[in-house]
Amino acid sequence: MQGLRWLQMSADEIDEFLGQGGIGVVSFPSGAENPPVSIPVSYGYNPDERAFYYRLSVPQGSRKADLIDRSVSFVVHRETDEGWRSVVAEGRFEEIDEAPFEPGDIHGMWAVEIPLVEIFERPPKEVTFRFFRLEPETLSGRKEVRTES
Repeated sequence: MQGLRWLQMSADEIDEFLGQGGIGVVSFPSGAENPPVSIPVSYGYNPDERAFYYRLSVPQGSRKADLIDRSVSFVVHRETDEGWRSVVAEGRFEEIDEAPFEPGDIHGMWAVEIPLVEIFERPPKEVTFRFFRLEPETLSGRKEVRTES
């Protein structure tokens, strides 16, 4: 009979799993009495910096606009040929389009692939996007390992 156990992923395994970009879920805290606000988003990942990049629509007056300055958790998970994998990053978004671009930000943005996902009622050309960077305070990954019992 097979069992399952979970092991921590190494930094190299995390980098390989995240690739240059994909889809994950960002969660914003919304108070002690309310559940977190969780939103699927596309991301780019730069393993040289161990940083995530996002192109987010944050309309003024929206719930997301009220939460964007709070600490976030970001989760990427999927089943691979070797079993389930998940990575959790925690930290704060840093908006990179309001401040003058630093050379590292430009390099970081060029090194990633942020998938363009059409989830809006309007064409993406009509949606205003802002760019954010997340240099995680914590970054951890877990992987499924099958065992024989």
